Amino acid sequence: MRGAPTILHLDMDAFYASAEQAAKPSLRGKPVIVGGLGPRGVVATASYEARVFGVHSAMAMAQARRLCPNAAFLIPRFALYRKVSDAVMTLLHTLSPLVEPLSLDEAFVDLEAGGTEPTVEAARAVAERLRADIKAVTGLTGSVGLAGSKMLAKIGSEQAKPDGLVVIEPGTERELLGPMSVRTLPGVGPATAETLRRAGIHTVAETREAGEAELVRLLGRAHGASLFLMAEGRDERPVVAERDAKSISVEDTFDVDLTDRTRVQLEIARLADRCVRRLREAGRSGRTVVIKVRRYDFSTLTRSETLRGPTDDPAVVREAAARLIDGVETTAGVRLLGVGVSGLADFTQEDLFAQAAQAAEVVQAAQAAHEALGDAGRPPGPERPEPVREGAGEAPEDAEKPRRWLPGSDVRHAEYGAGWVQGSGVGRVTVRFEEPWSPPGRVRTFPVDDPALQPADPLPLLRPDADAAAEAEAEEAGGPDGPTPGASGPEPGRRPGQPVTSRP
Repeated sequence: MRGAPTILHLDMDAFYASAEQAAKPSLRGKPVIVGGLGPRGVVATASYEARVFGVHSAMAMAQARRLCPNAAFLIPRFALYRKVSDAVMTLLHTLSPLVEPLSLDEAFVDLEAGGTEPTVEAARAVAERLRADIKAVTGLTGSVGLAGSKMLAKIGSEQAKPDGLVVIEPGTERELLGPMSVRTLPGVGPATAETLRRAGIHTVAETREAGEAELVRLLGRAHGASLFLMAEGRDERPVVAERDAKSISVEDTFDVDLTDRTRVQLEIARLADRCVRRLREAGRSGRTVVIKVRRYDFSTLTRSETLRGPTDDPAVVREAAARLIDGVETTAGVRLLGVGVSGLADFTQEDLFAQAAQAAEVVQAAQAAHEALGDAGRPPGPERPEPVREGAGEAPEDAEKPRRWLPGSDVRHAEYGAGWVQGSGVGRVTVRFEEPWSPPGRVRTFPVDDPALQPADPLPLLRPDADAAAEAEAEEAGGPDGPTPGASGPEPGRRPGQPVTSRP
């Protein structure tokens, strides 16, 4: 751990919900809850207005609806979140080559590796500029923690929320950590916390006072010794620029348990195809195919098959997954299915195509069932389960499929322009027509099969010509020869977020 606070932790504020509020003017200042909307859905993010009612991430959506019935409940739009995340990560990489993303909205940065002076003043100045640049580029806010270690920087960003900056200066670590719950420390989950609670240890100070020997006795050598160092405020973990993924997987939770064997097989085939798409997007291949099955009683099992070499061929992955699901009893009811690929590599083994012949009967059976149902993802029947999945709200791949309008998804009308779905039912869909840079828009209702209404891609959160307009205003303020002397603004040649090496 370093003395100077040059480890930065950025955490975007209520990221998904804040992005939805920025995209939908009518929702600004109102409770917004993003997540799976089915009976078994889970809250991904709640806006600060919704958190007042007790709603939080990972809560069952049914409970969130009871606590905050007047909130806007929206599906996640990952295409938008990824674009915003990419813009934020680009800003972070202007600060240092050592950037460790933890998720779409969270990352560590080693400022010293980027040339920032190891002083409180220099680190604070860079963090303040970063927050301003994120606001200018995305329209959203992020909270920043600065400290001499990753653990303390993350604690600082939590204390800074929302839209703040906290610097934990050298020498204040023990005093800061002392009264905090032991759950604050990395690696302390419910089981470890319960073990410590039974030993009378509740806070970080009590953990430190217990001593390393006692913690080792309670938790084992590796975990106990590590926890003692954390309680002392010592965290030697470096910022790692590249985190090599060990596996790529997808899964769906269903509103109604699947009991039909053919439907389970078709869902596994669909998940295998989605998994391979992600695999190819990452430029990877994999050798081990894994399926995950969660039954009606919440018991979960996995099965895996290791191939002769790495592959990114969808037929090979689909067939391996089909063989694995054939060995699992699912007729009692399945609430979740998943398919993953591990043993990742950067190449494929071409002779794996020969494996396709080994499961020809499985493929033919699946194709026959697919044709009989007409739609692998949506078989007929009033009680068909609807999976809660990442791609919800995106334009359907097959225009012939019946359209299903999910709350929050983007649409465009031939006459009224861009808008988003507020809700649908009994053959009608309600749309609010507004853009991120417009005033709150009007609401109109259409038949669900109105040909003038089509799914659309997300709009950017800021008006596309905003940068050009800002430059024009700056030129006008400074006259034809540029900004007036002494005028405030970014330094010539400095990209947003780029640290300044010297300042008078």
